[in-house]
Amino acid sequence: MTEPVSTDRAQGAARAQQKRAEMRVRPTGPILPPSNIQGNALTVVISIMAFLACLTLGGVSMVRSTAASWESQISREITIQIKPDDGLDMEKALTQARDIAMTFVGTKGSQIVDEAATARLLEPWLGSGLDIKELPVPRLVIITIDEANPPDFEAMRSLLKESIPQASLDDHRTWVDRLVSMAHTTVMIGTGILLLVFTAMVLTVVFATRGALSGNRHIVEVLHFVGAESSFVATEFQKHFLKISLKGSAIGSALAALFFFAAGFLQSRTLATPQTDQATALFGTFSVGALGYVCIFATMIVIALLTTLTARLTVMRTIYEIDTLRSDPTRTDGIAN
Repeated sequence: MTEPVSTDRAQGAARAQQKRAEMRVRPTGPILPPSNIQGNALTVVISIMAFLACLTLGGVSMVRSTAASWESQISREITIQIKPDDGLDMEKALTQARDIAMTFVGTKGSQIVDEAATARLLEPWLGSGLDIKELPVPRLVIITIDEANPPDFEAMRSLLKESIPQASLDDHRTWVDRLVSMAHTTVMIGTGILLLVFTAMVLTVVFATRGALSGNRHIVEVLHFVGAESSFVATEFQKHFLKISLKGSAIGSALAALFFFAAGFLQSRTLATPQTDQATALFGTFSVGALGYVCIFATMIVIALLTTLTARLTVMRTIYEIDTLRSDPTRTDGIAN
């Protein structure tokens, strides 16, 4: 009586073991602890990376906007400069130059810069109380042009030179080309910085993921032994790092948005000061606008997705190395115990 019962129990245990091996195990608890020192450190690193990325993106956006504003303002006007000369009736020459320029198709308006306005232009360098008549200061005529249909600058330059030898035409093409080049260079530098930030963040996540796997390798091996799929383990790690990356990128992006908001607010409160006026002239307003905040939010999502994808790929690769090392103990290129 005892032997058949023992045989039946052994066969039942074997079938149960085989069934458990064939089952797809789904543990109810998390593989990784929801919060630990490594996770908190990674959150801080991702926050810093997100802040730098958003700051770079906002800075590039402001420079491009300011360069576009400069380019638009310069492209709308050309300048006729008349140098003083003995026997030259300056007022008559200014009027003649204005009339010549307005005969060309594509000109929309004109303005002769009077002596008072010329003195104000020189005031930052030569001080106040200037007498323009006592100084060999060129006088200017500003011509407003149609950007979509500009006049023939070469023909205008030649006609002015023939009529008034002391006159010269500046169409500001050199400045426009420099502004376009500066904008392109700024975009390239900003893109390079963003790539460096994302690369550093990816490497950080890779090392953090491998460290978490190394510390929990025995759990991963047990799950494999009882039938858990690699995709399930990778999903658990993916969820863990998704929470960390969302938290970190949200903190960094929020700090960047707060920085731009505070900078714009302070700039609006100090518009009358010389420092703010100079900063506004050089860099424009420190407000990124609604589109800028949308880009900051998009950067936060991209950082979170990039971190999650990096963690998943790293986990899948590491689990493959564990399986390879377990099936071939002579290999030494897997994760060390």
